[in-house]
Amino acid sequence: MKPSMYRPFTPAFKGFFNEFLPKNMTSMFDGEDFFTTPAVNVKETETGFHLEVAAPGLNKEDFKLAVENNILTISAEKQKSAEDQTDNYTRKEFQYASFKRSFQLPEHIQDEKILATYHNGVLTIDLPKNEATLAPKGRAIEIK
Repeated sequence: MKPSMYRPFTPAFKGFFNEFLPKNMTSMFDGEDFFTTPAVNVKETETGFHLEVAAPGLNKEDFKLAVENNILTISAEKQKSAEDQTDNYTRKEFQYASFKRSFQLPEHIQDEKILATYHNGVLTIDLPKNEATLAPKGRAIEIK
C-alpha cells in the first residue's frame, strides 16, 4: 500500500481559483508558468568539468554565477507582470520565480578560467582543471 497525505482543503481551494478567477490567472497557482530547481548534468573530462543546467524560458541576463571559497553558485530570477484594464476595473498579475544551486568545487579548478554560455534553454559551464593536477599523459618507452 502506498502512503498518501490527507489534504482535505486542496480540491476545494483549487476549485475556488478555477471557478472564480480567469483561466490565464489560475495558471499562476497551478505552476504552469513557474520553474523549479532545474536539473544539472555534471560530466568530468580529462581537462575539467562540464555542467549543463536545463533552464528554458530564461534569458542569459536572468542568471548570476559566482565563485567564492571554492563554491560555485548558480542562481536565476524571473519576474513577470501583466495588467488588464476594462471599463470599471483593473486586474494586475505578478509572477516571480527563482532558484539557487551551489556546488563545492575541487581545489584543482582554475576558477579564473570558468566559461559559461546560454543557448536554447541550456546554461553550459566549463570548469577547467589546473594543468599541474592533470593526469600525466602516457609515453612510449624505448627498448634498448
